[in-house]
Amino acid sequence: MEGMKLDLWGYEVRTSSDSCISAINSYYHQVLSYGRERSVILEAPVHDKDCVLANILAAHFLCSSDPSRAPSHFQAAKSNRPSTRKQFSMPFSYLISQDRDDDVAVELHSKPGGAVCVVGMGKRWITYCYIALGQLFCGTMYSALLGLSGCYLLLKDFPRDLVSLKRAQVLCFYMGRADLSLDLVQQVLPVNQEENYIYGLLAFPLLELGRMADAEKAAKKGFEINKQDLWAQHALCHVLQYECHFKEAVEFMEGCSSSWSSCLSFILYTCIAVHLVMKLPLLCGPKTVNWYLEWHLDSLTIWALASTGKLSKAEALLKGLKSRFSRMSKKKQQLMQRGMLLAEALFEYGRGNEKQALELLGPDFDANNCKVIGASDEQIDVFNEVWYSMLLNTGQAVKGERL
Repeated sequence: MEGMKLDLWGYEVRTSSDSCISAINSYYHQVLSYGRERSVILEAPVHDKDCVLANILAAHFLCSSDPSRAPSHFQAAKSNRPSTRKQFSMPFSYLISQDRDDDVAVELHSKPGGAVCVVGMGKRWITYCYIALGQLFCGTMYSALLGLSGCYLLLKDFPRDLVSLKRAQVLCFYMGRADLSLDLVQQVLPVNQEENYIYGLLAFPLLELGRMADAEKAAKKGFEINKQDLWAQHALCHVLQYECHFKEAVEFMEGCSSSWSSCLSFILYTCIAVHLVMKLPLLCGPKTVNWYLEWHLDSLTIWALASTGKLSKAEALLKGLKSRFSRMSKKKQQLMQRGMLLAEALFEYGRGNEKQALELLGPDFDANNCKVIGASDEQIDVFNEVWYSMLLNTGQAVKGERL
């Protein structure tokens, strides 16, 4: 029998299953805390196969971890929304087709009856579709705009949905638009003044925009609310780094390290960003279930594994990335080519083959061209510094010193 339950944000979800809503709420927590158990969302449609929100969130998760399984959940969501406008069906059906062309998909959604119909519907499940599909298209500016449009619509009607805010920030990050990211947080901040994670989410774009004092203020408030808020930890650490308080940065992160055991390899990037390379042996080697969630994290994990002698794991992860790369369309391969070469180079660099690593990157490498893999400005700096190190250590000191 169809019923209604309230989710973590207090919004209605069409399900009569307590187990389904529990899995959805657990997923929210895992996303915001960078937990290792985001796959918990796959339990939600098991408990209620007709729950639209459960299927859409499951599809979003699978877009990253197992894209071939995502369309069935999109279809389940669609089939359980009989009130969906007819004009949405054709663009949506094309989006989930296996042989779609991204440019064609974007064109469909720029016409009447495409993405614009979402505005008139104001339905949470449809805007979730666009957010998820934006990730499914990962690699084009159009895809990010598609997902971001969904986020704006969703947050307008559901401002307490911090998971959607987090997704929006990820899309803004890939677009290099920290200003949009900040606008979105400020849009929902009035109704989330004392909420868990909100100030860590606020601190991140402030940090990206170089507003260090504001970032520190937001991060401190977020840290007071929840000392396990990774974005609050991240911002405070970078403020210390920016102020050249490196010893204090190390001590602060060591003090926070007890909260990392249940987290993804996200924290690895934080430590690399502040050049805490001595921590790599302790932080590398995350469970394989957490591989293939973010390309830049996989690249850093390959480096860390190779650097600490875990070559078989590093090779396995690199092989997996190559496999994913081979299944991309030609357009996406062109976009991700530099990211693929960077992952290979970090593997060689990590195990001491600096000459081969340099050959992979080439003499004119610029890590700014690898932004498409989701690397932050700090990570870009680290990748460039690694390249400089390769130049110096392979006898090209003149060029390395000039750079």
